[in-house]
Amino acid sequence: MSSTVRVEAARIPDRDRLLEALQHEGLDAEPEDEIGILVPVGEGGSELFHQVEGVVFSVGAPFVPIEHEGVIYIRPPVG
Repeated sequence: MSSTVRVEAARIPDRDRLLEALQHEGLDAEPEDEIGILVPVGEGGSELFHQVEGVVFSVGAPFVPIEHEGVIYIRPPVG
């Protein structure tokens, strides 16, 4: 299992908002590249996706987190 999870937003402003929210939740999240965030996976790694999902909804972002091959992509909902 990877020791970090990569979160990738659609745009830089979205990444910045998510990064701030993840850090506010106590996660040791760090920016990577223009739209990426690296989140270290601790002992509760299986709960990380649900925690990120909660953060996305709490900041009011109209995006849906999708997990694929170790990366959580934050994308607009499919309508």
